[in-house]
Amino acid sequence: MSFRFELLFQDPQTGARRGRLHTPHGVIETPAFMPVGTQASVKAVPQEMLEALDAQIILGNTYHLYLRPGHELIRELGGLHRFMAWPRPILTDSGGFQVFSLNQLRKMSEQGVQFRSHLDGSLHEFTPELSIDVQLALGSDIVMAFDECTPYPATPQQARASMELTLRWAERSRRRWLEADRGRAVQRGPDRQAGSEQALFGIVQGGMYPELRRECAARLVDLDLPGYALGGLSVGEPREATQETVAASLPHLPVEKPRYLMGVGTPEELVLYANQGIDMMDCVMPTRNARNGLLFTSQGRLSIKNAVHARDPRPIDESCGCPVCQRYSRAYLRHLFQSGEMLAAALNTVHNIYHYLDTMRRVRHAIELRELQTLAASDPAGNRRSACSAADSAQPESAER
Repeated sequence: MSFRFELLFQDPQTGARRGRLHTPHGVIETPAFMPVGTQASVKAVPQEMLEALDAQIILGNTYHLYLRPGHELIRELGGLHRFMAWPRPILTDSGGFQVFSLNQLRKMSEQGVQFRSHLDGSLHEFTPELSIDVQLALGSDIVMAFDECTPYPATPQQARASMELTLRWAERSRRRWLEADRGRAVQRGPDRQAGSEQALFGIVQGGMYPELRRECAARLVDLDLPGYALGGLSVGEPREATQETVAASLPHLPVEKPRYLMGVGTPEELVLYANQGIDMMDCVMPTRNARNGLLFTSQGRLSIKNAVHARDPRPIDESCGCPVCQRYSRAYLRHLFQSGEMLAAALNTVHNIYHYLDTMRRVRHAIELRELQTLAASDPAGNRRSACSAADSAQPESAER
């Protein structure tokens, strides 16, 4: 099956969209949330449980998989899907955000980025061409163009320079992607369409400057890529700035192609950005917060560490249909967490991922009923907070997206 996006409905007032992404490894109902599986694993959750929770697509990371175990080894073992026993779609991040997070361990140039591995200090260089080569070797359904993640804050001059570099790298990424796919087409027959098996998404940069975002989007659209992402957000900027930047960018992206907002956000933000017309989102919040004992519920956030839960026989969320809420009490989950049991991270993560995926199911249903604005207006206590913050993602060992 080739990659294509099917737009089923778009609200003429808000821009909210209901669609389907067709990929070689299955169909993704959009808007969709992608659990983060940085190192070929969504932390603490086995693949069969992700399938049971109905995760349609997961995210892997080029930087981490390049360093360990290596993309050539994964290619030899049949690609990332076979390596991690995951039959459904995979999107791979280009590695640009992780390299950006290395701070003092990297050196930027026109050619690419030299960096020291956070594992052993060895020297490497990522270029747009290598990033695409690694992602093609992994065999992900959606590959991302290599970009420079513009820091926050940045002056207009810094943001423009970063945007221009991202655009030049996007052209090089596209060239390498097309060359590789033409090679496969020659091997498989004259009827193969270039770019038909692994879709390349460009990444819109430009800092918090709407005019730069508009320009970057327009120039990326000229490259005629299968999809487009909004990057350089959730890097420490105020939540309002994120919203304004997204709103300024979306009108300049093609209606008929998927839109991916990278690194966002809370359950409430998923609803908010879906209401603006975003099709795909990812964030480390459900998994990272779960390991730290912070759970998302229909009533807001709940810290399972709190002593008030020590004798509480209720589930995390009495309106939740996840297997954890159907079986375990808050008292037991608190005991596991306080005891340092590995099961605590697993059960907490299952609940949080279910909550995120269920939020998106409700979003899709609300779009179909033309009621998403009503859902977006609701804001459970404690869910209104910044997106995946730079503090959450700055450490290379734990930069999960």
